Amino acid sequence: MIPFSVLDLSPIPEGGTAADALANTLDLARHAEAIGASRYWLAEHHNMPGLACSSTAVLIGQVAAATSRIRVGSGGIMLPNHAPLVVAEQFGTLATLFPGRIELGLGRAPGTDMATARALRRGKTAEDGSEFPRDVMELMSYLEPGAEARQVRAIPGAGTEVPVWILGSSLFGAQLAAHLGLPYAFASHFAPAALEQAAEVYRETFRPSGRLDRPRFMMAVNCFAADDDATGFRLATSQAQAFANLRRGRPGPLPRPVDDLASVLAPAEIAMASEALSVSAAGGPATVRESFAALIERHRPDELILAAAIHDPAARRRSLSVAAEQLAALAPARAAE
Repeated sequence: MIPFSVLDLSPIPEGGTAADALANTLDLARHAEAIGASRYWLAEHHNMPGLACSSTAVLIGQVAAATSRIRVGSGGIMLPNHAPLVVAEQFGTLATLFPGRIELGLGRAPGTDMATARALRRGKTAEDGSEFPRDVMELMSYLEPGAEARQVRAIPGAGTEVPVWILGSSLFGAQLAAHLGLPYAFASHFAPAALEQAAEVYRETFRPSGRLDRPRFMMAVNCFAADDDATGFRLATSQAQAFANLRRGRPGPLPRPVDDLASVLAPAEIAMASEALSVSAAGGPATVRESFAALIERHRPDELILAAAIHDPAARRRSLSVAAEQLAALAPARAAE
């Protein structure tokens, strides 16, 4: 069975609160652990009325405390928003509290609008992400064995060797991950355009490192699974509406699902959302299994990370269960090939 993980942005459901979103995250994390997910990642976003994941390291600590085995990490920390030393201290502290369970995925996008990015980045010079490679290397240096002897140390953090992933949606991240010999996760759940090329570049140019001896490629997939196709397709309409609202410049809580997207979105908006969310598995068990099989065959990921912005928390837990069952069902078929 191909390993699967969960990416959670702690969506605030329409009619609910940030407190509801955070409680839902803890419930989903416990469920993900129970059904065998490899890791549970939280994303960093700021000034987003529909997302409760702005204090990502704090939330990671809460998820780790609410679970016992599953690895917990960031998908990702937007490093240009932070001093590398601060991130090293945060994740070094988490790794000390939860040994062997904490991971650090790093991205170079702001995770917000530029006005908020400037408020986050006071004292930092570059707004274009050009310092990202240097910041990644500086951050990793604080976590390495022997870092205890540095003049500037991450305490806790030095020597913890927190696993680091590079996140991306373009060739830049693929090239950097390959150059540094790090695992790479592609954000195909909302930016699939460069998926094939980025995976190819990463695999072909990968250089083994002390952290990783061969490429490890994780692909993000939207998952809206249910007990029948109609229910699964309906669940997916919340994410489509949220995406359209974001493009309109009016982000808000995660909308309730609708029976007909055309009743709330214009044809051009439906087309735009469909393209952005094209790497998805939606529907009942058989349909979801077929979608997973096609994506795995085409892109050959080492792991899937499932994103699911589903309005009803019970439906979100059920979606993850169906996905796990169908990925397990694929394993015998792949072994027989």
